[in-house]
Amino acid sequence: MARKIQAIRGMNDILPDQSSVWLYLEKTVAEVVKSYGYQQIRFPIVENTDLFKRGVGETTDIVEKEMYTFEDRNGESLTLRPEGTASCVRAADQAGLLFNQVQRLWYTGPMFRYERPQKGRYRQFHQIGVESFGMATSDIDAELIILSARLWQKLGLLEHVELQLNTIGLASEREAYKAALVEYLTEFKDQLDEDSQRRLATNPLRILDSKDESTQSVLKDAPNLEDFIGEESQAHFQRLQAILEANNVPYVINRRLVRGLDYYGKTVFEWVTSHLGAQATVCAGGRYDGLVEQLGGKATPAVGFAMGIERLILLLETLDLIPSQAKFSTDVFMVSMGDDAELASFTLSETLREAHSNLVVLRHCGGGNFKKQMKKADSSNARFTVIIGQDEVDQGVCQVKDMTTGEQVSCKLDQVTTHITNTIR
Repeated sequence: MARKIQAIRGMNDILPDQSSVWLYLEKTVAEVVKSYGYQQIRFPIVENTDLFKRGVGETTDIVEKEMYTFEDRNGESLTLRPEGTASCVRAADQAGLLFNQVQRLWYTGPMFRYERPQKGRYRQFHQIGVESFGMATSDIDAELIILSARLWQKLGLLEHVELQLNTIGLASEREAYKAALVEYLTEFKDQLDEDSQRRLATNPLRILDSKDESTQSVLKDAPNLEDFIGEESQAHFQRLQAILEANNVPYVINRRLVRGLDYYGKTVFEWVTSHLGAQATVCAGGRYDGLVEQLGGKATPAVGFAMGIERLILLLETLDLIPSQAKFSTDVFMVSMGDDAELASFTLSETLREAHSNLVVLRHCGGGNFKKQMKKADSSNARFTVIIGQDEVDQGVCQVKDMTTGEQVSCKLDQVTTHITNTIR
């Protein structure tokens, strides 16, 4: 027997009993973003490696350690996308959608990062991203956050997540702060964790969100980023807070929140939960006004966020918030005995589907005796079983059994649709 080939570690199949929940989440997101005027954009999973080096940042963990990069047959360096924002900017700018224009875009699809797989974190994972271009004021920051809050409300998650906010100011303000932070931390380098020691020379802001207790102890007396933020950035942040408060969106200010990608500036935010252990962040984003220009386009203000689908589904499952209608179910199971009954069963199945596009009608195929077919009907968990034999064909009727009550009635073929519809109601 040939050796079975297994899925690559950290890249998981989405099986039929899971896919209905994915569809529920994706449908809910699509409805919410559409109500705010966002249109979907789709782009390739493979991009030029320089897109992520320039966009995400060469000293980030993603670029340094996590990207799936390879050379194609022409010797060009390509990378499986590790995140969506850089690709969204590339696609929109290439199509001429950004300069002097306002765009509200969203996307969904797989991303790839080589890291240690664990629950809620995989090597192939799926994200939903929402991006806005052409608006520099804090009202669009607020709109995106309020949009995400509305999504949590529809999913039943609002009371289980917390919004954390910060401002990391302009690039010039961050550079001044970085210099002060590095000067301070250099004195305590031996007390920092290994990652933080490395980041001291490459990406010092990331040290702020280290989970290492020794590093956090050192940071207690470190310079505060807030002291380096200028009036423009502070005014932007204060207006954002005012809009959120006016719309009853609670938040906490987390001065250590910086985000892990180089392109962020001014507003940064995360939605976090206490129900998933170490995988606490379920949605994160912020403003990235310099990224379009950094990738070769004309200067364009932008803000967005991304959320991990696997982690959101894990949270919904943990809290038992997946509604019954989100799970796949069969409404009608068709049982037939004999060639004429099979033809009648086919015709009736299509009539039911034509009358009710959302009705799930499952026909037994492959033959088998009546007992075997009824056993399949029971295991299908269908609400109704419709039974047609030769006698029923001769009389122009069928037997309709309500599987929840056990009640079975004889029904004319042209009245089955009405009978089932009225019963469901």
